[in-house]
Amino acid sequence: MTWKPVAKKFKVMRSAKKIMGTVFWDSRGVLLFETLKPGETINAARYCQTLDKLREAIRRKRPGQLTNGVILQHDNATPHTARVTQGWLEKYGWEILPHPPHRPDLAPSDYHLYGPLKRELAGKRFDDYEELVDHVQKWLQNLDGSFFQEGIYSMVRRWQKCVDRLGCYVEK
Repeated sequence: MTWKPVAKKFKVMRSAKKIMGTVFWDSRGVLLFETLKPGETINAARYCQTLDKLREAIRRKRPGQLTNGVILQHDNATPHTARVTQGWLEKYGWEILPHPPHRPDLAPSDYHLYGPLKRELAGKRFDDYEELVDHVQKWLQNLDGSFFQEGIYSMVRRWQKCVDRLGCYVEK
């Protein structure tokens, strides 16, 4: 008796392509939603262009907020910490709320927004990039205002727990 390898045929399915999206939001709702086209990447120059769009969105949607001051929380990704980005933030006087590395439990988008978005998209198929982006845009627009308030207010509670426990706090 000899052993012969058996060839198995697998059904080839098109894998889901990922797109990169950025959502800037405050306690009143979405300020800016932007995606990169498939294959595009983010760098500091591109991130500064996004910040220009965010600044314009704040001017339009939250009159007076630019003069009152902007506090931005973003992680420590290279485009966020690059000199050109830091220069942009200094130029406009935006304050950065520090974000400890590897702490998604302290970033409102990570713990409050992306979970419900993943559940919304679960099992859905989209024919193309535009259909997916349109679906996400509509989903964001239909979120109740209290959703965003809750996300920002829970950040205060989470940060306080982290401080009280000397950084030894992870909430899942």
